[in-house]
Amino acid sequence: MGKARGLPRVVILGRPNVGKSTLFNRLVGKKLALVDDQPGVTRDRREGKAKIFDLDFTVIDTAGLEEAEAGSLSDRMRHQSRAALEGATAALFVTDGRTGLTEADRHFARWLRQEAPVPIVAVVNKCEGRAGEQNLLEAFELGLGDPVPLSAEHGEGLADLFEALAAILPDPAEAEDEPEDAEPAPDAPLKLAIVGRPNAGKSTLINRLLGENRLLTGPEAGITRDSISIPWAWQGREVHLIDTAGMRRRAKVVDKLEKLAVADARHAVDFAEVVVLLLDATLGLEAQDLRIADMVLEEGRALIVAVNKWDSAEDASRLFNGIRKALEEGLAQVKGVPLLTVSALTGKGLDTLIEVAFETRERWSRRVPTSALNRWFESAQERNPPPAPGGRRIKMRYITQARSRPPTFVVFGNRLDELPASYNRYLVNSLRDDLDLKGIPIRINMRSRRNPFDD
Repeated sequence: MGKARGLPRVVILGRPNVGKSTLFNRLVGKKLALVDDQPGVTRDRREGKAKIFDLDFTVIDTAGLEEAEAGSLSDRMRHQSRAALEGATAALFVTDGRTGLTEADRHFARWLRQEAPVPIVAVVNKCEGRAGEQNLLEAFELGLGDPVPLSAEHGEGLADLFEALAAILPDPAEAEDEPEDAEPAPDAPLKLAIVGRPNAGKSTLINRLLGENRLLTGPEAGITRDSISIPWAWQGREVHLIDTAGMRRRAKVVDKLEKLAVADARHAVDFAEVVVLLLDATLGLEAQDLRIADMVLEEGRALIVAVNKWDSAEDASRLFNGIRKALEEGLAQVKGVPLLTVSALTGKGLDTLIEVAFETRERWSRRVPTSALNRWFESAQERNPPPAPGGRRIKMRYITQARSRPPTFVVFGNRLDELPASYNRYLVNSLRDDLDLKGIPIRINMRSRRNPFDD
């Protein structure tokens, strides 16, 4: 069965005959996996679409951990676990509630605690009635959090399993069904839009890059009426340049054609990967520039600010520092937006501009490994613990990256709706500083644990 696109992936792990395949069949609602009392029946990984209440995910059944050849047990555990956990969102580590923990269970749990790149839920299967009560308490020794008592054969304990998984799985809707190839290959064409107020020199800049007078230019504002995409190559790398109409303050947009041009420019921003906001050095940074920049960031695009006509700038150092300060104050939601100086007339700084655009796209498209992300998350909370409004602590359990372009993260925990906006800003700024995401719009969504009986 193929991978269910867009759904979280949950791997079932454990030694042979603990009921992994029975649990798999229970979750997918049909007998896809062969079940038998003889250990080792499952030899290949199977996957299917699972559902518990309103929680949908892809579940993967794995071969049991062989207990023979004790000398190579550790190596086989690592090899099988790494293969099974690749691309997973979470894992269920299943033990047998009738027989209790074995040394293999303990060994495997130790490895998972130290090396697993995803959160692990301990599941004690075959706990129907009171049969596994004592062995359920023993499962706390595994150090994988509160174990979930379950009877996969009889369907008991699914509400507890739902609660444990709902706390750590991202909502597929928040992943926005991102296509599997959304993260571009390094040699994919860069979609680069040039935006700015009328007469900032956008068309002149593109003509200089192309080495020809491809676009009409002149001193009159508003010559460019349409957004034009032009294929181009820079040092052997493909670029799709998008020239856009100038954006004026709304009070000045009185001409119907210019209104259409501004709407077209917004459309171009939406389909770009990286957007260059071009300023005029002879005019400096104006309020309309900040409005354009804010619109670009709200759309989730990567932003670069370039000051054109730098060869005509007066008191260049003071001008640059003034623009930098105004950007930091006006774009407080995104720290570290690249600020460059260029001259469309002479070509100075244009190679640097394109190079920075490729680097910025790479950060905008980055996926942070789950293990590194959660190490950062623990460290961020140690440096600045979440507040405790009314004396009750807000518990933040886990973070995952739901998508890239722009980087979007989901935090799971309890009472997250009471988290102040200042703490959310602290997390965003720490992410940006610690994980090299400077100048990139970052989104963090909060999800508290759900109760399946709320409805």
